[in-house]
Amino acid sequence: MNKFKNKPILILAAFAIALSSLGACHSDDKEKQDQQAEEQTQAAAETPTVELVTVAKGKLSSSISIPGELIPYQQVDLYAKVNSYVKKLLVDIGSEVHAGQLLVVLEAPEINSQLAGAQSRIKQYEAVYYASKATYDRLVSTSKTPGTISLNDLEQAEAKKNADMANVEAAKSALKEVSANLAYLEIRAPFDGVITSRNVNLGAYVGPGGKGSDPLFTLQDQNRLRLVVSVPENYTGSLSNKSEVNFTIKALPNEKFTAQVKRMAGALDEKLRAERLEMDVYNKSKKLLPHMFAEVNVPLPDGDSTFVVAKTAVATSTEKVFVIKVVNNKAQWVDVKKGLTSGDMMEIFGDLKPGDKLVKVASDEIRNGSNVKEKQ
Repeated sequence: MNKFKNKPILILAAFAIALSSLGACHSDDKEKQDQQAEEQTQAAAETPTVELVTVAKGKLSSSISIPGELIPYQQVDLYAKVNSYVKKLLVDIGSEVHAGQLLVVLEAPEINSQLAGAQSRIKQYEAVYYASKATYDRLVSTSKTPGTISLNDLEQAEAKKNADMANVEAAKSALKEVSANLAYLEIRAPFDGVITSRNVNLGAYVGPGGKGSDPLFTLQDQNRLRLVVSVPENYTGSLSNKSEVNFTIKALPNEKFTAQVKRMAGALDEKLRAERLEMDVYNKSKKLLPHMFAEVNVPLPDGDSTFVVAKTAVATSTEKVFVIKVVNNKAQWVDVKKGLTSGDMMEIFGDLKPGDKLVKVASDEIRNGSNVKEKQ
């Protein structure tokens, strides 16, 4: 009787064990599936799919934007050479003058006295010379009679005549010197231009012993200006003296100007490590003023063919600049140097050859030597 009473309990226990076994088996299968999915995900992460591009040679034209300055084509500070007083001022700031035009008249009364003295000395020495020459001529004539004049007396007379002649020439030179100083009392324009500064007034004492530290006038040629820029060392190899540049001025934001490259320094400035370029700018409209700053677009013509790739193919880390070459689905870092850039393209220089496959979007997350998969 008891044996039959315990039979349902045994059946229930067996059923519970069977359910437990089924649950355990199901749990193990699920764990294996999760592990396999994780392994597949990890494998996919370790083998990224990348888009590749083929290395090819090409030529790249570019330009750089650098600041520049407009300076006068010619500029001169005019000083008084002799100590004098300002007698007449014939121009002022803003006056347009022509080459040879009289700008200022100076006055130095002592120069007139020096001129008169130099003229008198010439006459004095000429009179002495004529007397010694007459004496010499008479001795020469007399010496034709043998025994009348000694050779020594004749030589002495000739030496006296030559010395008096030298004094005459020295007096004439002194007169020229005084006359030159007299010419310095009139200051004229050396070239066509505009008077941009005036530092004297009527009656001012000027010259080396007067207000000599400041010029009387500053004259600038503004019909033609020099646009001066300093091109960094990295770009000097692509410069040409036949290039035409475009530039803008902040004071004239709605206008663009062009200029022709005329002069290249041919050397680097020691401080800036840059080469000086000069362009001639013709300023007939007089809109441009000397010492204005300009934003200059300097073209960099294409040179010999080089490797040209998309900018995204070049990666930069804290230690190097590199591209990622793919060989047999393996990533290889190749050190390169950057060249010119134009839009989305860039020149590179490194251990590459045409036909190499590069990762189009390079990153240091793609480690050197890791597996990669080409995107189809």
